[in-house]
Amino acid sequence: MHLNYHFLQYLCPELEKAFLGKKIIACFSQNKDELILETEDAEESRFIRAHFLPPQIYLSFPDSFPRAKRNSIDLFKELIGEEIIGCNVLSFERAFYFSFRSGKTLLFKLHANRSNVLLYEKDAAIPTKLFRNGIVEDRDLDWKSLNKSYDLSWESFEKLEGNASQFLPTLGAIPRNWLKGRGYPDAILTSKWELMQELLEMLETPLFSLVEKNGEIHLSLLPEDNPVKSFSNPIQAVNELFYLALVRGNFEKDKNTMLKKYQEQLKRTKSYIEKSTQKLEELRNSPPPSKLADVIMANLHEFQGGKLEVELLDFYSGETVLVKLKPNQKPQDHAASLYRKSKNRKLEWGQLDKTIAAKINQAELLESKIEELNAIEDFRALKSYKKSHGEDKVLQKDAVVLPFKTFEFEGFPIWVGKSAQSNDDMLRGYTKKDDIWLHARMVPGSHVLIKTSGLKSIPMSVLETAASLAAFYSKNKNESLAPVIHTEAKYVRKVKGSPAGSVMVEKEKVLMVTPRGPEEIFGKGD
Repeated sequence: MHLNYHFLQYLCPELEKAFLGKKIIACFSQNKDELILETEDAEESRFIRAHFLPPQIYLSFPDSFPRAKRNSIDLFKELIGEEIIGCNVLSFERAFYFSFRSGKTLLFKLHANRSNVLLYEKDAAIPTKLFRNGIVEDRDLDWKSLNKSYDLSWESFEKLEGNASQFLPTLGAIPRNWLKGRGYPDAILTSKWELMQELLEMLETPLFSLVEKNGEIHLSLLPEDNPVKSFSNPIQAVNELFYLALVRGNFEKDKNTMLKKYQEQLKRTKSYIEKSTQKLEELRNSPPPSKLADVIMANLHEFQGGKLEVELLDFYSGETVLVKLKPNQKPQDHAASLYRKSKNRKLEWGQLDKTIAAKINQAELLESKIEELNAIEDFRALKSYKKSHGEDKVLQKDAVVLPFKTFEFEGFPIWVGKSAQSNDDMLRGYTKKDDIWLHARMVPGSHVLIKTSGLKSIPMSVLETAASLAAFYSKNKNESLAPVIHTEAKYVRKVKGSPAGSVMVEKEKVLMVTPRGPEEIFGKGD
């Protein structure tokens, strides 16, 4: 109800007391949708702070406000030196205004996403300056036309058949819910009238309470069972609302967003450790493929006549095994493939061991970060934390659109640039020197990164998957086999003045892969 007429009618007399005789000495903005006015008299300074970033529309009137040394712009210069002589609410409207000795008027229009501050010269019908110039309809707004009047008599109520929204449109959500909770919609007309009179009586003798509803802080003028805080002064109430709903609320949202992303990453990391440990045990406990290759080589005669399926006695286990060949495949070639797989398995063991160890370290680091983040209690500490953990830029982004697509394969994040400019942004702002950089060879395409988390080497399956994505997001998308170069990110650099996406690459290697998109690799779209 902080933007509601029924609150503003109490706020404005208190603002007049607080600002009467004070002169405007500064008017500026250091955030796109926030206006700050500094006032002072012989005794004190006081500020008017209007935060109009939809949907967070809030006012506050602090005793101090530290102006930033940079990124600050002066506004409404015509108000400098003007003396405030009054503050009034517009009748039954979500708007109020400050009057100045010169005859100027500064209107605060609190129409949710269309909120604005408008400056009027003496006796002017249309504003000379707007805070939010993008609200076109405000350019011709006559502030006096906002005044409304409603007939609150029984005759009017009876004529409207007790329709609360038509009888008094200014009620707002909290009073309407109060009526609904007392059976107003289904009550007879006389009972509705009694409830309406009871509500109006409470609105005429308010206690300004801050209440939590659906995880958000709201201001209420009605008696509340479990208020967060209650005030007799509306300025104190709106100042505390500003802090709890906007400052503290945004801090909690920002902190919880990071915590959630850390926790999700920790969950994925632990899942990878569990699955990889299980895979490693299976590899160690299963017979090496070379044993089956020995059996095939000892029974080459059984494949005479072009047989593709043969049952053979495994002289290692004493059991019968079914060996299947692909069309036109020789048994010797199948055996050679099994010998290579057996040899590579030892390399895979070693790689899995290293990867699991690295992921265990990563999990411990994430748990440490979660503990550290949980202990943070204010924006300043959170800002310092973000600055000291620049490697987590991706986690720190919320509504901001990242300049790349994000995927994950076998526990490794894989990023794909969205455009030539985003390729540059990804390389400059999100890359560590040990990350693996990939790009389709000799053709235009997206930059691709494998985030290595400090590992000296990564599984070949991860490298091949990232290379397939690099080929897919390039001009070679439709080729059956495409070359992709890869190297550590420290060997990739921008040349000053070169076009967006253009880089110099050193020590690259080439991998031949089949272009594959996210749907084919991950079973879903990107």
